[in-house]
Amino acid sequence: MKTVLITGGAGYVGSILVPKLLTQGYKVVVVDTLFFTDIGLQSVKSNPNLKIVQGDIRDKELVKKSLQGVDAVIHLASISNDPSSDLNPQLTVEVNYEASLNLINASKAAGVKRFINASTSSVYGIKDIPNVTEDLPLDPLTVYSKTKADTEPFVTKSNDGNFTAVNIRPATVMGYSPKMRLDLTVNILTMHALTKGKITVFGGGQKRPNIHIEDITDYYCKLLEIPSEKIAGKTFNAGYENFTVSQIAEMVKEIIGSHVTIETTPSNDNRSYHISSAKIEKELGLKPNHTIKDAVLDIKKASEKGLLDWSNPNFYNVKKMKTLMEDQKVLLNA
Repeated sequence: MKTVLITGGAGYVGSILVPKLLTQGYKVVVVDTLFFTDIGLQSVKSNPNLKIVQGDIRDKELVKKSLQGVDAVIHLASISNDPSSDLNPQLTVEVNYEASLNLINASKAAGVKRFINASTSSVYGIKDIPNVTEDLPLDPLTVYSKTKADTEPFVTKSNDGNFTAVNIRPATVMGYSPKMRLDLTVNILTMHALTKGKITVFGGGQKRPNIHIEDITDYYCKLLEIPSEKIAGKTFNAGYENFTVSQIAEMVKEIIGSHVTIETTPSNDNRSYHISSAKIEKELGLKPNHTIKDAVLDIKKASEKGLLDWSNPNFYNVKKMKTLMEDQKVLLNA
């Protein structure tokens, strides 16, 4: 039975990924600060093949100890999204870049065979070409995207005959998770439609590539088994539908109901890109099975079942990060 370590495994994506891996017969070690609680792993906490290690990936000794007996690493942990990263740029560098480099080196030293690094499609910045492919130059515009871009070359260079490493650049993830994130494009537009009957769109012309949380977690599962020669040292975009924010708002309205109104206001956020995911489908056979509409329906159904507490601070990254920094200062004392 293979053992997979997932950093940030109690987060939005990890809360869908961990149960999938357990169902597929893996042993799973989650390393997570649990600053956002372990709400997403409640359904599998009693599983004997799951070990949850509460800790910070900047803690080198904790990382070293947690890697013992691990076959593969899926590196999800980060100070995620631009607003959260901007709260404390130095912290973002420490977690997203410095700790990632240490994790790569420690993984190799521990005999880990495979390393899957979750980067981001926002490393491309603003692109006005029809399709953004993996061979284009990166133009990260924020602390978050820069730390992700700076980490990628180290992942690529770490490859050797005993260590297979790959970078994945996911589009904006969408859809329901028990550790929900309500600060992502599709998710927040759906929340506003459900709770206010009104969607506010800032700008609207920006293209935002998306991928369903079920699809990206399926990709991570499959990347554990794909032959090494197909992924070693490579980088892949992982997205699906590239629509403008205004188009997404219209889709949300169509599903939630005609009573929903859409209000558009100006925005100085001009980040816009249309990523191509042709490479990952052609070379690895990975393609999505879920759409934006599926994500909206999933969130709607979860809301109707009472599974979403819109006021839960753990569902809003930047709000929770501000609280942690102001009240506990715990993030700065690793």
